[in-house]
Amino acid sequence: MPKLHTDAEVEIKLDGAAGPLQATTTQPQRRGLFEHPGTSVFAVVELTSKAYTGHADGEDKQPQVKIRVTLAEVAQDNEQAQMVAEVMRAMYRQRKMNGTLDEIGPGSRDVESAVSEALGSLPTETEFDVYQERQQARRGRVEQHG
Repeated sequence: MPKLHTDAEVEIKLDGAAGPLQATTTQPQRRGLFEHPGTSVFAVVELTSKAYTGHADGEDKQPQVKIRVTLAEVAQDNEQAQMVAEVMRAMYRQRKMNGTLDEIGPGSRDVESAVSEALGSLPTETEFDVYQERQQARRGRVEQHG
């Protein structure tokens, strides 16, 4: 596997294989997605790299990696959808506050346990609001002194 410079941007391409999504999406959900374009379902997925396009010195083309959904759990009701949505919001807050996303790595495949674990280590709405207020206050001080 080639090593890229740490600043290299890698483009992600999603492989078309959707077996895990097919297996965990109910027939009514699939029918609703078909009959009502723009409809969404919430899912927790594992993405695995399957292929890459190499990067040669002097090439203008960005390196690419093709990923595939290898495991998936689709929320089956509103309660599960709300749990997944809250995990997504918490992960967004974490990424926004740190400027990074930590790798999830191998772990539990149990959705409820994963949700509880993720929410326990990620910032709450209140913590995110405090962070945003501090950022705005810093910007205000810089503008006054700049």
